[in-house]
Amino acid sequence: MAEDMSIESYLAAGGVLTNPSNVPPRYRAELMKLMTTFVDSELAGAAGFADIINAGPGIKERIAAAKIVLEKTDNADRVLKIMGEFGVDGNRYANHHPWTARLERDADIGASRTEQDMRLAVFNYPLAGWADAVVMNLLMGRAVAVQMAEFSMVSYQPLAEAFRAIAPIEARHAELAEEGLQKLLETEDKATLQASVDYWWPRVAASFGSATSAKAESLKGMGLRKTANADLKARWGAETKAVLENLGMTAG
Repeated sequence: MAEDMSIESYLAAGGVLTNPSNVPPRYRAELMKLMTTFVDSELAGAAGFADIINAGPGIKERIAAAKIVLEKTDNADRVLKIMGEFGVDGNRYANHHPWTARLERDADIGASRTEQDMRLAVFNYPLAGWADAVVMNLLMGRAVAVQMAEFSMVSYQPLAEAFRAIAPIEARHAELAEEGLQKLLETEDKATLQASVDYWWPRVAASFGSATSAKAESLKGMGLRKTANADLKARWGAETKAVLENLGMTAG
């Protein structure tokens, strides 16, 4: 960074930061929020999916589900280690909230979260059996793929590198879900599977946040975002709709 350039100008020009010592307070707060949201969502997602492993219709499905739980937990740990460089106690963090906690199925909380639990709102809803879990994993897996592409370009280099390593793992989870749904369509009632799509679609869509975020430009200036929420959501919608239509289903 040029000596006569402020850190704000440096970041706005596409600069990157590499360690906690040169991270300004406002940037740190937003970076920690980003990491916390990811870690909380991965831990909550893994916990919810763990409860459904034994509902798998066969050994291969149960192995795939168990692997997803393991990898999501490992992804959380990868980012939690970066948070540890900012003073977060990873061991205490992993146990600070009941990650299996869920709301009622018919709850409607939009995109709301709390400071104590920053999981995306979609991970507050319960899974209703194996088929429902496969549908949710497909829709959310496609959303995560879009989000990973965005977050792999953040200006905090260690986190960007972590997200680039995580991206193909999460992409594979979505592929497994697509394969699982295709198999379910051979034996399960299509209307029931479509009902799951209709249930999860708006809840996954809400995970992209508000289309009119007041902090959008500020986050862009810090290099923590590049694309508007509405554009990310539109990309997810178009790509996921195509996947569903290929399976003979419709977007919710």
